[in-house]
Amino acid sequence: MPDGADAVTVEVLSSIHDMPATAWDACAGADDPFVAHAFLAALEDSGSVCAETGWLPRHLAVTGAEGALVGCMPLYLKSHSYGEYVFDWGWAEAYQRAGGRYYPKLQGAIPFTPVTGRRLLLRPDAPAGTFLALATAAVRIAERLGVSSLHITFPTEHEIAALEPHGFLVRLGHQYQWENRGYSSFEDFLGDLASRKRKAIRRERQSIAASGIVLRTLTGGEIEERHWDAFFRFYLDTADRKWGHPYLNREFFRRLGETMADRVVLVMAETRAGELVGGALNLLGADALYGRYWGCVECCRFLHFEACYYRAIDFAIERGLERVEAGAQGEHKVQRGYLPRPTWSAHWIAHSGLRRAVRRFLEAERPAVEAEIRGLAADSPFHRGEGR
Repeated sequence: MPDGADAVTVEVLSSIHDMPATAWDACAGADDPFVAHAFLAALEDSGSVCAETGWLPRHLAVTGAEGALVGCMPLYLKSHSYGEYVFDWGWAEAYQRAGGRYYPKLQGAIPFTPVTGRRLLLRPDAPAGTFLALATAAVRIAERLGVSSLHITFPTEHEIAALEPHGFLVRLGHQYQWENRGYSSFEDFLGDLASRKRKAIRRERQSIAASGIVLRTLTGGEIEERHWDAFFRFYLDTADRKWGHPYLNREFFRRLGETMADRVVLVMAETRAGELVGGALNLLGADALYGRYWGCVECCRFLHFEACYYRAIDFAIERGLERVEAGAQGEHKVQRGYLPRPTWSAHWIAHSGLRRAVRRFLEAERPAVEAEIRGLAADSPFHRGEGR
């Protein structure tokens, strides 16, 4: 172990169930639903995450001198690059053309979840050096397994700053977020927008209201099995059109509803005849709402915007949340108040030649990403020079 961490030991877990939920969650905290033991367990117990799907759990657990868990890290041995949202296919192809073997690799991530949050989870009273012990252990496991690389995706900016001096290359990306500037209502939010943008959003919402489709925002015990059955159909439809293969199965959603219903915010669209035709799945954090999946089986103009973006804003304002995170892709989000925000990933590369090539690529890529963020932000729908 590194200096300052000689009082801790590190263990590799082959399942999230190798660690009691209370101990894991004492490190994960209550703010982020995706690092919760229940969420990771739903992925594993449903079979969405396993060796057969290319996500073999290799979680790290750090125990202190008294034997209590003081730090942990969700970690997976990957046989592909699907479900990560930080794309390294080009790195894999180049390395393999040069005679290397890129897969398997290690991935410090929440599977299928491009949401920024802590990846090296520390109990508040963890001894000094626990963070570095986790990072060092992850690299040592990568070396012991002989994998090409270790990738930590969507960590916090603080974690990136701590990882970069220890041999990790840093990659910049961006996603879209809506910020609650103390709004009292959706109309209050619209008042912050330029007139043309404000009128466009009102027209979109009015169009949905006039269509006869009713949207309901459900959470906790309000969510029934029929809602999950319908939403899974919507999810499959989107997966078929966008990805070709769904990452999650119906059992995952059942377990999510069973163990985390109070953190699920499900927006469902229903016709006057009572048919469920579309929906958006969000997860609730301490200060944010995280948009995750959307789908529909009946075409209705502007339904996507209403279910995914406007209803999320309504919910965030009602609950006093700081922001809504709408994920990556989709420049149309900017015109609806979701502005670009930076995201990060950290990459440890074993082979010196590949490491140099990736470093050069990242050095060239970053100015382009920064310029894209600036360009998108310049197209903000908010009043120029105004803010709260």
